[in-house]
Amino acid sequence: MTRPAGRSPRVAIVGGGVAGALLAWRTVRAPGGASVDLFTEGAGGPVDASRVSGGLVRGFEPTVAAAVPAAESLAEIRGSDVLREWSGYRETGALYVLPAGADAREPADVLQSCLPGSAEVVGRDRVVGDFPFRDLPAGAVAVVERYAGHISPHRLRTAALGAAAEAGATVHGTAVDAVTRDPAVRTADGRTRRYDRVVVAAGAWTPGLLARSGLPVAGLRTKQIQYSLCTAPLRGLGPFVDENSGLYGRPYEDGSFLLGVPTDRWDVDPGAVTADTALAARLAESARRVFGVDVTVGRTVASSDCYHDPAGLELRSLGPGLHTFTGGSGGAAKTVVSASRKAAAALLG
Repeated sequence: MTRPAGRSPRVAIVGGGVAGALLAWRTVRAPGGASVDLFTEGAGGPVDASRVSGGLVRGFEPTVAAAVPAAESLAEIRGSDVLREWSGYRETGALYVLPAGADAREPADVLQSCLPGSAEVVGRDRVVGDFPFRDLPAGAVAVVERYAGHISPHRLRTAALGAAAEAGATVHGTAVDAVTRDPAVRTADGRTRRYDRVVVAAGAWTPGLLARSGLPVAGLRTKQIQYSLCTAPLRGLGPFVDENSGLYGRPYEDGSFLLGVPTDRWDVDPGAVTADTALAARLAESARRVFGVDVTVGRTVASSDCYHDPAGLELRSLGPGLHTFTGGSGGAAKTVVSASRKAAAALLG
């Protein structure tokens, strides 16, 4: 669709998770203005990824391509009173343990350029000496990150939705049945609304919506994500990732420890995800082996997210005026602040 000269672009964003909410907020406030309709039906439910996310944020990632948006997002959160308040950011530091032979220097340099003094690359003996790891493979290396912690993606989403509406975005609770290449949005009430730009930012619901619309899924897949709140004496350990065991986690507000491992449940129905009890048992055993302490699994939380290879939350084109904004592969909380800023600029560029 060709937009008449001088008219603000009309943009539809389908999806009310943290990605859609921040994109709407960025877009409606863009220089020159934009008319934004945000469709949020289904957002905020009990299996909504923004609601149940553990919210780990750090600047280090094991590749430069992944480290850049993560470090930029963290730097923007720390530098903004508004974003710190909206997200409930808590700075705790973080530890990222890599396998033997991994080279952490280049991505750590990316982090240092965004947040000077934050990253320190250390060896296996330092990790075992300073943190409650019973053992690690010989040659393992780690990055100790000073400026890292966790946020509440749900709190950030809620604040961004309110700010977008105050800035002029129109929020619709109507369900979206399909999107079309016009580009247009067809809602459950039978209406077809045409726009200059349509963005599907519906997270794990994106592949299903595209398939239902007769559009290519474009390499997007759903995958279950799951963590458990555990009782475990892990004194001195903050947010962490251990690539050797797959374990990740952080201290939780009620005194328990949030622990998770990657699942192998692909192409799940995001509205019908159930906890994998066998995975929770394997998680507990893995934590006992890595930390050498008794671990008791309490509540297990299961949800899903949208995955893409290569992973990354970014604006992807499905044709003129039609885009997706998803594919964070379980890690969108770390990059959504930077990714939404870049997506809004690209969308209106």
